[in-house]
Amino acid sequence: MKEQKQQTIPFSGYQKFAIFILAITQFTVILDFMVMSPLGDILMKSLDIKPGHFGIAVSAYAFSAGISGLLTAGFADKFDRKKLLLFFYIGFIAGTILCGIVNSYELLVGARIITGLFGGVIGSISMAIIADIFSIQQRGRVMGFIQMGFGASQVLGIPIGLYLANSWGWHVPFLWVAAMATIIAVLIAAQLQPLTKHLAVQHDKSAFKHLLHTIAKRDYRIGFTATALLSIGGFMMMPFGSAFAINNLHITPDQLPITFMVAGLSTLVIMPLIGKLSDRIDKFKIFAIASIWTVIMVIVYTNLGVTPFGLVIVFNVLMMAGVMSRMVPATALTTGIPVMEDRGAFMSINSSLQQIAGGVAAAIAGMIVVQKDKFSPLEHYNTIGYIVVCVSILSVFLIYRVSILVKNKNRTTMINPQEAEVPNMEAVLES
Repeated sequence: MKEQKQQTIPFSGYQKFAIFILAITQFTVILDFMVMSPLGDILMKSLDIKPGHFGIAVSAYAFSAGISGLLTAGFADKFDRKKLLLFFYIGFIAGTILCGIVNSYELLVGARIITGLFGGVIGSISMAIIADIFSIQQRGRVMGFIQMGFGASQVLGIPIGLYLANSWGWHVPFLWVAAMATIIAVLIAAQLQPLTKHLAVQHDKSAFKHLLHTIAKRDYRIGFTATALLSIGGFMMMPFGSAFAINNLHITPDQLPITFMVAGLSTLVIMPLIGKLSDRIDKFKIFAIASIWTVIMVIVYTNLGVTPFGLVIVFNVLMMAGVMSRMVPATALTTGIPVMEDRGAFMSINSSLQQIAGGVAAAIAGMIVVQKDKFSPLEHYNTIGYIVVCVSILSVFLIYRVSILVKNKNRTTMINPQEAEVPNMEAVLES
């Protein structure tokens, strides 16, 4: 009964605002990355590049984001998290503007590297803020709302981005994202409260020692590996999703925005539901069931040939439901591993390895997928599907270990209440 009460801890008024501001921040960052996938077919045709070159353009963001996360990990717990968020978000805006004004493949890759250097760290800072403000019993619901940024980017962002690209060129979606992000940056500066409680419990004097201290912990390394594996599937399949849909499934460019919009709408319904279930049912069970579903749908989808538009939408929705239902409980569990003084560094390293693994996956996918000419079907896309299935099965075992670590930590907290994770009181002053 006591555990059940913990599972229904309500949000304060400020916590609700924090969820909103972090969710829309994630929306712009995810949209900036996600828009590359639907623009894939347009970019390959406009810049006259092969799938391998496009894979490099996608992985450039991921690699730079990963490197940036590792370089900043030691400093992540040394500053007010609000200031860190603003610094990197402003850099992200500048990089996105560059993406909107370049005019060649080489310059686009350079702009994506700059955007990744800043944008790749924002997610880890947001996760550290969530861990500071919300208890573990609240994080399933929080992650459900935060992950809605993924769905919202598809419902609103990607269709609008495709419309802008089709009407005025592929540069315009990036400038649109930068304009939205500028407004959000002003909101963060004006309304988000400072987050400095972690500074009082710092023990490592140097940033480098703090980085090594965080990497050295075995429990943390299990979380890092699990998260890296989770990113591989998305990074392998997503960059070539639009090209596969157009050239293999034979949907039209005009139907592509509808496909993304419907899939995104489904995630807006699924994410909060999965978040609530994750706070009431064992998070690992949710993850395992979602993984089985994902494996089935990936095998089916990547082996499709010419398919009626209605069925393409159905398969996209079903596959997206499985993929996103894995991310919510997995992310909520991972945030429960680090102690308060290590959260910033842990999240930065975690995000870095996730991005680097994703970058490798995108590059490998670019080498596996073959397209004979601009309008030919993609070949070997199903090979990517089989690789994703193997990685998904392996990730189940790793997330199980993460679940055990978090449960053991919570038992220790119950025995030693002074070690309990309490939300940052600076952030929950009033409901």
